[in-house]
Amino acid sequence: MSTPRANIEVLPRSVQFSLALGLAALLLFPVVGSDFYVQMVTRMMIMAIFAMSLDLLQGVTGLVSLGHAAYFGVAGYALAFLTPADMPVSLWWSLPLAVAVSGLVALVIGFFVVRTHGIYFIMVTMAFAQMVFYLFFDNKVLGGSDGLYINFRPDAALFGWLPFDLEGRKTFYYFTLALVVLVYVLLRRLLWSPLGRALAGIRINEHRMRAMGFGTRGYKLTAFTIAGALAGLAGYLWGAQTGYVNPELMGFHMSAHAIMMVILGGMGNFAGAIVGAFAFEYLLHVFKDISKHWQLMMGGFIVLVVVAAPRGLLGMFAQPGVAKASEGSHHG
Repeated sequence: MSTPRANIEVLPRSVQFSLALGLAALLLFPVVGSDFYVQMVTRMMIMAIFAMSLDLLQGVTGLVSLGHAAYFGVAGYALAFLTPADMPVSLWWSLPLAVAVSGLVALVIGFFVVRTHGIYFIMVTMAFAQMVFYLFFDNKVLGGSDGLYINFRPDAALFGWLPFDLEGRKTFYYFTLALVVLVYVLLRRLLWSPLGRALAGIRINEHRMRAMGFGTRGYKLTAFTIAGALAGLAGYLWGAQTGYVNPELMGFHMSAHAIMMVILGGMGNFAGAIVGAFAFEYLLHVFKDISKHWQLMMGGFIVLVVVAAPRGLLGMFAQPGVAKASEGSHHG
C-alpha cells in the first residue's frame, strides 16, 4: 500500500542558509562567550532537543500532550540513580539505558493514551504525567520533593581511553551541540520516510488513513514512544549539566513550556522547535531580569506571535511544500 501524499514543510534556501549560519555561530560561541553564557546556551540546546521530541507528536502527528515532561524527568532521575555517590557513571551505558527507560515509560503510557482522541487524549496524558510526578514527589525513597543530587557528570572513558571529558563546560557544550544536530538530522529523515508520511497523514485525516488500511494506533504509539525516548535524552543531559533533579522536572509547567516553544518557533519541521526553544529560553532570561511579572510578559508575547505569525517565527519565512509520494509500499 502506497503512503499518502502529505503536506510537509519545505525550508527555503534562505532559511537553510540562516540555520547554517546559526550552527556556525554555535560552533564558535564558546571561543568568545563567558562560562555563564556557555552554560545558558547549553541549556537552550537541551531544551531544543526536548522541544523537537514534542514536535514529533504535536507538529507531525497532531497529538497534543500535556504530560511530555514525565519522560524528561524520568531520564534525569535514571541518571541520578545510576550515578554512584563517589564516582561518575559510564556515559556509554548510562545514556542509552536512561533513554530506553524513558522510551519504555512512554510505551506503557502510550498504549493507553493512543486509544483516546482530541481533548480526551490531552487530559489523559496530563493525568498520567501527574501520576508519575506524585510517585516521585511523595516517595522519600525516590528523593521526595527535595529531589536528588548528581555529584559527577558521566564519564566518557572507553577501555581506559578518555576521548573527551564532560566535566569541562566547553566539552559538554559541544557534546550537547552534536546531539542536537544528530537528533535534528534523524527527525528530518524520519519526516520524509514512509513512517513520517503516515504520521502526517494521521494528523490531516486519521479516519481516511484507517479506511486506507493503516493501523493508526500502532503508528501513533511508535511516535509516542520515540518522542518519549528523545525527551529522555534531553532529561539526561539536563541532569548531567545541572547536577540536580527534582519532581518539578515532570510538572505540568515543563510540558507547557515545551508546547510554547513548539508554537513559538513553528510546528512540523523541527527547525522551528529549535528556534522556539532558543527564543523562549532567551526571553525567559530577559523578562525575569526586567520584572517579577515575567509570566505575564511571556504570555503576552506568545499571544502576539500566535496572532501575528500563526505558523511561528520560522514559519514566517518557510513556504509549505508537498512531499513526493514514496515509491515503496507501506502496510498498516
